[in-house]
Amino acid sequence: MKKKMRITFNSPLVLGYALACAVVTLSGALTGEKSTALLFSTHTASPADPLTYLRLFTHVLGHSGMAHLVGNMAYILLLGPALEEKYGWKNLLTVILVTAFVTGLIHNLLFPRTILLGASGVVFSFILLTSFTEFKEGEIPLTFILVAFIYLGQQVWDGITVRDNVSNLSHIIGGLVGSGAGYLMNIKQARRY
Repeated sequence: MKKKMRITFNSPLVLGYALACAVVTLSGALTGEKSTALLFSTHTASPADPLTYLRLFTHVLGHSGMAHLVGNMAYILLLGPALEEKYGWKNLLTVILVTAFVTGLIHNLLFPRTILLGASGVVFSFILLTSFTEFKEGEIPLTFILVAFIYLGQQVWDGITVRDNVSNLSHIIGGLVGSGAGYLMNIKQARRY
């Protein structure tokens, strides 16, 4: 008997994250971006404002529009399920939260008058984390070196030569967080066996 095809909820964290980003972006569109400015973008604000600390994490949910959202979610949905399967949802959530916090904090310190929002730091974290999936202790995967050179090198170059609204620094920081997480999680896993 032929088995019926069915849709599975294969990656709860990644699917939940993508859905949250979509809801936040829609909410921004419906409120004239007021909800995005208030809760889902980070910028330097008074240390007495509790939302300052919340936004250090929630800015990775906000997007400037559908094109921005779709561009980021394509990578998140492509890379995330394999990462969630390999590292588990708790470790992947930690990577997302650390990426959000570090990119938000450094951005606020270096660019206090500029707003930061979007999941591109998380995307770059996922890209570099993916290149560590076949890591063995005592080895550095050539794929990691090539991915780091191509993706991070392009961001450094664009940061120097291109003037746009893209936060190349967030991409670089996200990539560094993903690299560090990939190294640490794989070392820990290799030593367990």
